[in-house]
Amino acid sequence: MATFWKACNTCKSEIGFARDYYVCSVSTCRRKGTDFTFCSVECWEAHVPLFRHRDAGAEERRAPARSDAERASASVESRTSPGAAATPTESRPGGLAAATPTESRPAAAAAPAEEERPPLILEDRAAIPEDILVVVSKLKSYIRARSGMKTSDGVLPRLSAMLRDVCDEAIERAHADGRKTVMDRDFP
Repeated sequence: MATFWKACNTCKSEIGFARDYYVCSVSTCRRKGTDFTFCSVECWEAHVPLFRHRDAGAEERRAPARSDAERASASVESRTSPGAAATPTESRPGGLAAATPTESRPAAAAAPAEEERPPLILEDRAAIPEDILVVVSKLKSYIRARSGMKTSDGVLPRLSAMLRDVCDEAIERAHADGRKTVMDRDFP
């Protein structure tokens, strides 16, 4: 078993079991693929200019005890399929070989199968408030600058309804891809 929990992402020094460490308050630095950890606030500060964080902070955390880390590691190992690394490569048309997934690739990185994906929870649309989703002054300013026309108050609820429909479609696309984040590519 390892003699330390993780290495600092900046200085590469060891962060021991049951020791204090720091994480970035920005969510993109705490994702499963990045999961940045720092041994000190100085190491955290060194990464901020590289990632151009506007408003970030160092959050203090405590590394797990050795026994907890070993238990978690054993749990992950028991969930992986034992024969995944022994599968042969499949050949593609044109003589190119496609490698199959190996155990070195984490099981969580693979997209969940359709039956494993949790159902998309949609609230009854009547329960969702029908707020105006656009900045009224910005919309009116744009229409006036573009055409010299005024904007009726009846435009705002209709435009908000159209935005809700487009957002619902984007949510469905993100869900179909197995993501929990709606991205720009989900919009038509």
